[in-house]
Amino acid sequence: MADFGVAAGQFVAVVWDKSSPAEPLKGLVGELQALTGNEGRVSVENIDQLLQSAHKESSFDVILSGVIPRSTVLHSADILAEMARILRPGGCLFLKEPVETAAVSNGRVRTASKLCSALTLSGLVEVRELQREPLSAEEKQSAQEHLGHLGDSLLSVQVTGRKPNFEVGSSSQLKLSVAKKSAPSGKPAVDPAAVKLWTLSANDMEDESADLIDSDELLDPEDLKKPDPASLRAPACGEGKKRKACKNCTCGLAEELEREKSAAQTSSQPKSACGNCYLGDAFRCASCPYLGMPAFKPGEQVLLSASSLHDD
Repeated sequence: MADFGVAAGQFVAVVWDKSSPAEPLKGLVGELQALTGNEGRVSVENIDQLLQSAHKESSFDVILSGVIPRSTVLHSADILAEMARILRPGGCLFLKEPVETAAVSNGRVRTASKLCSALTLSGLVEVRELQREPLSAEEKQSAQEHLGHLGDSLLSVQVTGRKPNFEVGSSSQLKLSVAKKSAPSGKPAVDPAAVKLWTLSANDMEDESADLIDSDELLDPEDLKKPDPASLRAPACGEGKKRKACKNCTCGLAEELEREKSAAQTSSQPKSACGNCYLGDAFRCASCPYLGMPAFKPGEQVLLSASSLHDD
C-alpha cells in the first residue's frame, strides 16, 4: 500500500468493473481497511454505477481504479471527471488501464499519451506514468472477452494524478503588480506648479478674494443676436435665373421653395362662390364649374379640365 500513498485515517475509494476478479478485490479491500483503521473509510464502487453514486465532492483522499490484478478497466472522460470531483483537494488518483502501443488508436483502447491527456483534461495536475508492462496471459484473455480486442499490441500502464489544492468554483484574490506608465516621449511633461494654478477647489469658490469671471459677461450683445437665415446660405445656393436649392441644401432654401410651391397650388385651385359645389348638381348654380361631376368632400382636391374653367 505504500506504492499508493495510503495512510491511516484516510478515505479511500476502490473502483472495479466486470473484468475484476472477486478474490483479489476482496484482498485489496481488506488490506486497505486494516491500513486506514476503519471499515467505513474504504468505499468499493462499480465503475458503471459511479456516476449514479451519492458521493459528495471532496469525499476521498485516494482513489484506486483498475489496480486489481487481471482486470482491464477502461476509463471514459465522464468517469475521470467524476473521480476528480469526489477527490479532496490535494488527493491522488491511481489507475491502471490497457493502452495501445501504436501511435494512433482507432478503437476504444487509447494510447498512453491520450490517457495522460484525458486525466489532465479532467482537472488533475502532476499527471505522470508510473509503470508500463506487458499484459499477462490472464489480462490478454480479459481484454479479448470484455474489450473485444485481439492481438498483442496492448500494454498495461499505471498512471497517477493529483487534484489541485482548491475546489471547483472556489475563488481567490489575485494581486497584480502593474507598472506605472511613463509619459510618452513626444508629449511634454506637465509642470506641477501650472497644474496647481488651474485647480479650483470648493474652498476657492467660497473665497471672496478669488477673482471669478461670469461666463455670460464674455458675450457681447452682437453675440446674442439671432443670425439672418440669408447670411447662412452658401454662395452658390439659389443663384441663377430660376431659384433652385443646391444638392443637400442645409441653409433652409429647399424648405422655403417647398412652402412657396404648396401655397401656389392652394391658391390656383378654384373657389366656390356659393359654398355648395361639393354637395352635387342639385345644389350648384348654373355657372358652377363642377356641373356634371359627382359630389365630393370639402377640401378634397378635384381636377377640372381646361374647357370647364372657361365660361361660354
